[in-house]
Amino acid sequence: MQKKVHLLREITPLTSADCFAIFSRTKSGLEYPLHYHEEFELNFIRNAKGAKRVVGDHVDEIGEYELVLLGPNLHHAWHTHRCQSLEITEVTIQFHKDLFDEKFLRRNQLSFMRSMLENSLRGVLFSYETASLLAYRIMRLNKKDGFDSVFELMSILHELSISRHTRILSNSTFNNNQHIAYNSRRIERVMEYMNENFNKPISLSEVASFTNMADSAFSRFFKARTGMTFIDSLTEIRLGHASRLLIDTTQSISEIAYETGFNNISNFNRIFKKKKGCTPKEFKKSYSAEERLFF
Repeated sequence: MQKKVHLLREITPLTSADCFAIFSRTKSGLEYPLHYHEEFELNFIRNAKGAKRVVGDHVDEIGEYELVLLGPNLHHAWHTHRCQSLEITEVTIQFHKDLFDEKFLRRNQLSFMRSMLENSLRGVLFSYETASLLAYRIMRLNKKDGFDSVFELMSILHELSISRHTRILSNSTFNNNQHIAYNSRRIERVMEYMNENFNKPISLSEVASFTNMADSAFSRFFKARTGMTFIDSLTEIRLGHASRLLIDTTQSISEIAYETGFNNISNFNRIFKKKKGCTPKEFKKSYSAEERLFF
């Protein structure tokens, strides 16, 4: 019988009466089990080079400065891993999903903020330069009170939203709660079809027919709208579902490969390693038994 995985849902101490909560501490290790929560989270870590970051289906080691924005219900964890530091500084800021009203975010002046919050559904990693530049303000945020503290948080988030060299961490299909807008009904129809039929063979001609466009014209149109080729997008969708199955179930790697549309196990292993830098087996192992609870 297939065994499913139950991830920890964190009930944060953030109350409905507060705009945000902030936790600042110095510690000798990072051991958080894989978990998720309803709130947005901005996590700053200093002096923990070699620790491991897990965000959605993304796994990597962190550097001297770590600054990540996480959207609601996105699985995440940090582990000591190879970090040797005994004085790790960590500041965690959590704020409600409705702190910034949807109508408020639709205003022109907040377009960058809106985009950043949408991307946080996959996890946003900010550059070393941005993290080091904002480190002092983030570490001093708990010294401010009332409106000054809220204004400072909004100012920090604004600076992050216009910063350069950010990186989106998790696969676009990993977090089931995210909604990506392509500003094109034709592209949205194609993406919907791909997400519903990723486990079957899908050709460029097949999806191009939905848009009444020639294959070459559709290929150019698709890349202009999504920033990816049709093949790369389909592969990302399949890898997102495969990653979730690797984490959430005890199915074998070969079963997962065929269930997510890969024609053979060798092809699956090759593409997975090329895209994620590790084999499916190594990826599955990175989510250790301590990070999960079975039921």
